[in-house]
Amino acid sequence: MDSTPNNRWHALWLWMSPVDVVALLVFVAATAFWGSRQFSLLGLHVARLVFLVLLSGGYLTIRVSQWVRERLLWSLRSRLAVTYIFIAVVPVLLLLAMAGLAAYLLYWQLGSYVLYTQMEDRINRLGGVTGTMMTSYALEATSGRKAAALAVPVDVSTYLKNAMTELPGLKIETGAGEDLLQESHGPLKDRFRGLVLSDGALSLRSVMDRQTSAGLLYVSAVVPVTTDLLETLAPELGPVRFEVLRHKNGLSTVEVSLVRNRGDYEIVQEISTPQRLVPRALNPFDKLITGVVTLDVMDHDRKGDAESTRVLASFITRPSLLNRRLFSPLGDLGGVAATALLVVGTVFLVIEFGALVTGFVLTRTITTAVDDLYQATQHVQAGDLTFRVRVPNRDQLAALGESFNSMMHSVSTLIDEQRKRQRLENELSIAQEVQQQLFPHSLPKLPGVELEAICRPARVVSGDYYDFIRVTPTILAIALADISGKGISAALLMASVQAALRSDVLRYREGQPGFSPSEIDTAKIASHLNRHLFRNTSDERYATFFFAVYDTETRMLKYTNAGHLPPIYLCGEYVERLGTGGTVVGLFNDVPYEQGSIEIQPGGMLIAYSDGLVEPENMHGEEFGTERLIEVIKLHRQESSHLIADAMMRAAEGWSGSPEQADDMTVIVSRFSSVRGLNE
Repeated sequence: MDSTPNNRWHALWLWMSPVDVVALLVFVAATAFWGSRQFSLLGLHVARLVFLVLLSGGYLTIRVSQWVRERLLWSLRSRLAVTYIFIAVVPVLLLLAMAGLAAYLLYWQLGSYVLYTQMEDRINRLGGVTGTMMTSYALEATSGRKAAALAVPVDVSTYLKNAMTELPGLKIETGAGEDLLQESHGPLKDRFRGLVLSDGALSLRSVMDRQTSAGLLYVSAVVPVTTDLLETLAPELGPVRFEVLRHKNGLSTVEVSLVRNRGDYEIVQEISTPQRLVPRALNPFDKLITGVVTLDVMDHDRKGDAESTRVLASFITRPSLLNRRLFSPLGDLGGVAATALLVVGTVFLVIEFGALVTGFVLTRTITTAVDDLYQATQHVQAGDLTFRVRVPNRDQLAALGESFNSMMHSVSTLIDEQRKRQRLENELSIAQEVQQQLFPHSLPKLPGVELEAICRPARVVSGDYYDFIRVTPTILAIALADISGKGISAALLMASVQAALRSDVLRYREGQPGFSPSEIDTAKIASHLNRHLFRNTSDERYATFFFAVYDTETRMLKYTNAGHLPPIYLCGEYVERLGTGGTVVGLFNDVPYEQGSIEIQPGGMLIAYSDGLVEPENMHGEEFGTERLIEVIKLHRQESSHLIADAMMRAAEGWSGSPEQADDMTVIVSRFSSVRGLNE
């Protein structure tokens, strides 16, 4: 399957139904109008538009999930990739995101805490200055001087000069701040300290009162919140910015959130530190941290709704700057601890990255092997048995690929052998048809002679040969041969024997000069056949051969047995084996052969057979043998030639007890009656 992105999108488009297209258009249009807030263009309310978005989006989600499951997740590689993403990649990304978010929140909280405590320190410091000045003024008041005459210039006091290093713009006032004490809701009614917004300006205020002999004394310390004051805050915070926000409507108790609605709040005052710059990152993880903390402020301009005003104090810093304060209690070991933490985190990331790469490589190896096997099956299905699977590694999957290649090689070899066997079977079938033409198509009919012949080859073609040649109306030639070997080679030699024999015998039937039918010499015919085979075949090719000529007028049977199993002549209880002749034909040159003769009595039988009929062995290794064959003949002597021949075949097959033949089985049965002469 082609997995390119373009083809995937094309396949997705073809897979979509008209309902899917309509749902997609509705979802896109509804989402676009929802985002642009142009509800009226569709004539819909927000609730209906949201319903359309959810309905079409849910339907498309289900349909896309079906497509992903049916098409995209069809291959094992895609399934393993998705599984690997959800098992390995997604948890790692979530952990990294959680770690990054936790670190960001930690440094945000740390920076906010530092900024908040720095402002608290300034307020407490201002309160301490106010208390000191209150004590000084109270002592002077006990000397009888009036409170109005107790103002002391702040630039002449060493104490105040030192305080102004942290509180730039410090100013001490007496007889002022009574209104702040009245608005204060703290547990102490005689003092106040905190941020105050007055006349649109933010400042640090501290007020105390004390009863003296001269009357009620009020001391107020004021530090305007300016850039100079913000510059004294912790340098680890980087640029600092104060925004004084006031609710437009007033009379509100709503807390100011980090993301403020500009339609509800207005910026009264902004103070920042333009001289502070954020240094460069020390490492890839040294990202910018932007933090915001809310500070309480008393809005002196809105005495009835002081809680509607808040101060947002923001800062921009880096983790490397905050680490100085975080690890400051460790001294010189702080940098070492931060470096060690960074090194350990880096090592963990490297290990995790290595695990991801290893998982990816292993997944790709598995899916590549499976994909190669799938491609191989596709080639096999197309009939290409030459395709082989690549085996780049040495593992179990590679062994599977090698097994597949070996199997395909075996299958290809078997198919080739099957084709060769099929061709051979076709050739054997043709040879069988040709051989069937060599056997007599019908048995000749002579007065007083009943003939039957059966040949059962061990293979498709037979090496046994039998023939009946009617020389004259009263003279019949009978031939039986067993060719050495089996199969096509034996069948070819059989055809040569048949051609040579018929050529030699038919000269007597045609009455050629010097060839009288009554003078047929079986020994000469055997000798001629021997020379023919010896000269035209290889040295190891030969045949056993029995040839006989029977004359119904004289009842004489002349024969020559050239190495064949002696045929049996049976008349009543008399049994004679016809063995006169010589050696096999085709093995030696110019071998002398003899001719034997026998007078056939009425009721006599001549049985000629091949060795395949007497050599079958039973389970004990005993051959069927000639004696058992004679017993079968005697048992069925009163039956027809066909039944006698069939009984002999069944007896030999039953003796072996096996459906497979070891050799060709051929038998000729000739029954002779008392009729003499030709009556046609």
